[in-house]
Amino acid sequence: MNGEELRWKFISSKYIHKSKWATLRVDTCEMPNGVIVDDYYVLEYDTWVNGVAITADNEVLMVKQYRHAADIISLEIPGGVVDEGEEPVHALRRELLEETGYQFDDFEFLCRLCPNPSTGNNRVYSYLARGGILVQEQALDDHEDIIVEKYTIAEIKQLLLENKIEQAMHCTSLFYALNKLGAL
Repeated sequence: MNGEELRWKFISSKYIHKSKWATLRVDTCEMPNGVIVDDYYVLEYDTWVNGVAITADNEVLMVKQYRHAADIISLEIPGGVVDEGEEPVHALRRELLEETGYQFDDFEFLCRLCPNPSTGNNRVYSYLARGGILVQEQALDDHEDIIVEKYTIAEIKQLLLENKIEQAMHCTSLFYALNKLGAL
């Protein structure tokens, strides 16, 4: 059994809100057992990308920024939105340069994640980036206020153990990277 028998049948959809950062729609679906699911709300987001970025000096780049919805100062791995028609790895190269000022040329795919598949439709692509070199100052968007910090791999492991990194997708990406690096 491949699970396809669990798939819901799409009946209809209506958009409630559309904007650059989030779109909300309400769907009506039919479950395999015939039950109709009315008012199933779906948030549509762009595809995201993030990266565990390790400099040429073997330091892990992390970014610290305020996240208003959760009202936290969040320690995260760099990343952002994949522009329409852009390959995820190219988006990460751009985001790393903009957010950290570091240029990376060595990328290895880690995983594809669904940030919240019960309410959101998007995916995030995660990569391990190695050998980064500082080539410029940050080039942040108007709504970004980001502090770049550097950590050793041992410090990253300790931050994860102490629950100091709260962004779930970033914890997952760090886990995959640490595994790939043989650091678990």
